[in-house]
Amino acid sequence: MDHLIYTSMTGAATASQRQAVLANNLANVSTNGFRAELSTFRSVPLNGPGSSTRVFALEATAGHSNLAGPIQRTNRNLDAAASGNAWFAVQGLDGTEAYTRNGTFEISPEGQLVNSKGLLVLSDGGAPIDVPQGAQVNMGYDGSITATVEGQAPTKLGRLKLATPADDERLVRSDDALFRTATGEPLANDANAKMEPGAIEGSNVNAVETMVGMIQVARQFEAQMRLLQNAETNDKTASQLLSVQG
Repeated sequence: MDHLIYTSMTGAATASQRQAVLANNLANVSTNGFRAELSTFRSVPLNGPGSSTRVFALEATAGHSNLAGPIQRTNRNLDAAASGNAWFAVQGLDGTEAYTRNGTFEISPEGQLVNSKGLLVLSDGGAPIDVPQGAQVNMGYDGSITATVEGQAPTKLGRLKLATPADDERLVRSDDALFRTATGEPLANDANAKMEPGAIEGSNVNAVETMVGMIQVARQFEAQMRLLQNAETNDKTASQLLSVQG
């Protein structure tokens, strides 16, 4: 009887976890540069005397989808979409270097280039980018930034740090929704990385596929709960049979 309980109990728990992942993905279907979170599960035998035949499901984090989101033209001078597998470098609230595909930038009241969440955007030297007051900012395909003040010649402010992780440098999503290396060490600047000015990358979440997945997981959860109810019914029936006086 407990074999069925272990299987259905952990199956329902993992279905609930996957539902939470899918719901978060669906909530970010319109978030620029969002990477859909993936989830996988594996079967693990229960260790212990007399319990080796019991198996339960355990979550195995699969990371995120690296598929590029759709490119949307905005023609805004402070928008950019990173090309290929390049990422924009920003400074997280904890002071560490982090990475994002969201290329919607602004000029802060302090005159620094920030992203849509107010985080400092870093240059290829790893420093914040200062913008002259009242300047018109333009960005090039190579990430270069040029400021033009009325009546003055254009001034090059530097270049955005575009980092391209190697195959063995896996980026991990942090609690602040930014990405960092697994070791915590910053990535090197990629001088060959390109971007598309006047455009932004949308979320790579497929809304229809995610909704279908949520329906499927909901049915799986219901099936696991029915198994638990059947186990309870069988247990009560067995107890009644054992209590019959011969």
